[in-house]
Amino acid sequence: PTKTPKKIETQVTQHLQNVFSTLNSPNKLTVSLLHGAKAWLSDPKHPNFEAAAKATRKVYGRDPDYTREGGSIPITTALEEATNMNVCLLPVGACDDMAHSQNEKYNVSNLINGVKVLGLYLHELGKLKGPKPSKCRCVELTEEELMEPGAFLRGFKCKCVM
Repeated sequence: PTKTPKKIETQVTQHLQNVFSTLNSPNKLTVSLLHGAKAWLSDPKHPNFEAAAKATRKVYGRDPDYTREGGSIPITTALEEATNMNVCLLPVGACDDMAHSQNEKYNVSNLINGVKVLGLYLHELGKLKGPKPSKCRCVELTEEELMEPGAFLRGFKCKCVM
């Protein structure tokens, strides 16, 4: 998670050029980064994850497997950095779905279970003790501020306990 796409691009390009130069090839090597994003790593002990784990247990009958996947979902890091809040990805697919391939599939049962996990996750979030931004009044927002995209998120940073 400490590496940036630019740093990785530089290291990979340098390595490939070094190896290529030893081949004495008449060909030329060009390396281009077509897509890159910061790695995402979050705290699985965060109450957000604990609520998701409880929901997952109820639907699937087993503890979630924290596999550190989601490399093709760069929005997770962007959301955490923009909101300064924890982001959690809920399980709705299967390891054999072949995501993003030409033969990608998605089982209807995974869709149904995904809806169940989402519903139970929201239920578990509602049980959490601590800041409740929808009830918090320590950060008063004007009507104008409420019209700004994402303004309501300021309430999530409060320390009020309801």
